[in-house]
Amino acid sequence: MTENKHLVKLQTAQDELRKVIVGQENLIRNLFIALLSRGHILLEGVPGLAKTMAISTLSKILSGDFQRIQFTPDLLPSDILGSQIFNAKTTDFDIKKGPIFSHFVLADEINRSPAKVQSALLEAMQERQVTLGDETMKLPDIFMVLATENPIEQEGTYALPEAQVDRFLLKTILDYPTPEEELLILHRFEKNHIPDVKKILTLSDIKALQTLSDNVFIEDSLKQYIVNIVTASRSGEYIEYGASPRASLGIMNAAKSFAVLQNRDFVLPEDIKTVTPDVLRHRIGLSYEAEAEDIKIETVIHKILETIKVP
Repeated sequence: MTENKHLVKLQTAQDELRKVIVGQENLIRNLFIALLSRGHILLEGVPGLAKTMAISTLSKILSGDFQRIQFTPDLLPSDILGSQIFNAKTTDFDIKKGPIFSHFVLADEINRSPAKVQSALLEAMQERQVTLGDETMKLPDIFMVLATENPIEQEGTYALPEAQVDRFLLKTILDYPTPEEELLILHRFEKNHIPDVKKILTLSDIKALQTLSDNVFIEDSLKQYIVNIVTASRSGEYIEYGASPRASLGIMNAAKSFAVLQNRDFVLPEDIKTVTPDVLRHRIGLSYEAEAEDIKIETVIHKILETIKVP
């Protein structure tokens, strides 16, 4: 792929994020894959792994409106979407838009709120529009939800419904840093100093990069490879239910965006293998047998990738 100013800025944006986020290369990669793919991303990890900091830092690197919604048990759908307020002067209702009407929305600890609140956000993600009263309003062209959640075993959490979590392009699991990375964190953030980052990507840059991703070439044999992977996710010893065709589209789009990050205008089988775990992780339901035998979703996905022949 010929170097252009947008690709140079894309690399610079990733480097800016690395000023603050130590390690977590999978997280950094997936944030930009979701951005280029016009998708949403769900980050899961125990508190203290820089989920919120990564997203807040990304918002400083990207142009556009950014809103953070802290999900709590008493949050209401109107706190996200907005509401109608009666105007005594006009004897009519005025629309007060909620934080969802932003380019980038951080849904922090999304599984701390009950299902009706989660549904309000997730429906807006899918429809890319919000209806308040009789009025339907479109969300911005560039619209991305970046959600964080704590592991479901933690107290005070509500599981996201399978049909709704499917609306996230990627689910990324954050792990603890290595001892070397943790030492670097101590050095970098000594005296509570957070490194400054610069605004790198404008909204027009983001649109140009999304178009670049759209135009990445993928061979028919690789499309068939994706279909074979997703089909294999629907049956098996430890599988209760598998991924829908939305997962096939997700793998293809994520692989194209990953190719752009690698400065290529074509998809390789390795790109598909790289993005598949994060696209499928939240779309496959494991059986009771898997739970009884402590079989993890990563093991099932790895087995699928090992089994399906690479073109």
